[in-house]
Amino acid sequence: MPKTSRVTSRLWQTLSNPTHVERVTIRGKSKHPRELPLNVVFLSPHFPPNFRHFVRGLRDAGATVLGLGDEPFDNMPGELRAQFHEYYRVGNMEHYDDLLRGIGYLTHRWGKIDRLDSLNEHWLESEAKLRTDFNVFGVQTDWIDNIKRKSQMKQRFIGAGLNVARGRVCLNADEAKAFIAEVGYPVVAKPDIGVGAAKTYKIHDQFEFEHYLRDKLPCEYILEEFITGDVVTFDGLTDKDGKILFCSSLRYSKGVMDVVNQDGDIYYYSSRDILPALEAAGRAAVAAFQVRERFFHLEFFDCDDRIVALEANIRPPGGLTVDMFNFAFDFDVYREWANVFITGKFSAPVTRKYAVGYVGRKDHLDYKLSHHEALERAGEMLCHHEGIMGVFAKAIGNYGYILRCPIESALIATCEAMLEKR
Repeated sequence: MPKTSRVTSRLWQTLSNPTHVERVTIRGKSKHPRELPLNVVFLSPHFPPNFRHFVRGLRDAGATVLGLGDEPFDNMPGELRAQFHEYYRVGNMEHYDDLLRGIGYLTHRWGKIDRLDSLNEHWLESEAKLRTDFNVFGVQTDWIDNIKRKSQMKQRFIGAGLNVARGRVCLNADEAKAFIAEVGYPVVAKPDIGVGAAKTYKIHDQFEFEHYLRDKLPCEYILEEFITGDVVTFDGLTDKDGKILFCSSLRYSKGVMDVVNQDGDIYYYSSRDILPALEAAGRAAVAAFQVRERFFHLEFFDCDDRIVALEANIRPPGGLTVDMFNFAFDFDVYREWANVFITGKFSAPVTRKYAVGYVGRKDHLDYKLSHHEALERAGEMLCHHEGIMGVFAKAIGNYGYILRCPIESALIATCEAMLEKR
């Protein structure tokens, strides 16, 4: 094992235990490290499907690309399989010992791992543990709670001088009642650690409060006062020193929590211009969360007279939003991210040429425009359209369309027309 790898005794026990032997699929013949500049492990590279382009970007940038996942190699698209120098299949991505063994094997074969990522919210904690155990640059275990726990995020926002909704973790019904007595109805309850709007509640009265107590997940929940305002984001990518390389902002037709809870539909769009107060708040948050060589997706409320910080997601935005960056700026964000990882350089121009919208339609809703008519209505604005995987459909629809237009008002009008009901 190379001396540059800090490996725990737990790893040595795992590697030496013959019951842990798994089938490994090899892509690449040489066992000699450093034939290429950096060894990069991409976790769970097959999901979500568009993230295969990040793997392609790494290969194009000259990295030694090492995949680790639980998907059979032959089940992955040929385009993705072709990018790997080696792919190691684990029995279960949820079992940390399996991941530990996989990274240990790849380290033994290729040398020290220089970067490790999945760009996926679900694996943030596993990534942090692996980076800590193998001394890899990036978010490690001593920082992970700051970007996973909403209660910790709130403290970071406050420390940056930003406005936040009053809120606290309530461990039982009495603590929740005390908080509601303090701020009044309505309140929002959501898992302190969680992504998306699943099992998130907007509580207006005692009846809904009792339903929340019966229905909620068996985990810690944070309760917050309800804030009236438009949901907006500050998104982008930083370099290793925390410099923002490009930024964008999304505005939503309605909150994702309402879309999920009411099984409705949604459109959202990125503006060509970012509200100055929002950009100032976003930049302060990027600094507060010490975002280094990572995407960020920061959520705020635009309350007319003030910007209120909501959540920090230190990863790319979900769904097809990463592709919206490409259509807004006319660059290849997958390639540019990889270049930042491998060379430290971001070379693409960062002029926001277009306002870009995402329209998500659901199968059970009765739209005035058929799918074919929606495509015709979008016309030359249409950039891309595809069916959405079921795991994302509750939040962003069964079918998604990406549109772009230099005139924001025309884009919004088309998005609204595509969601109009009979």
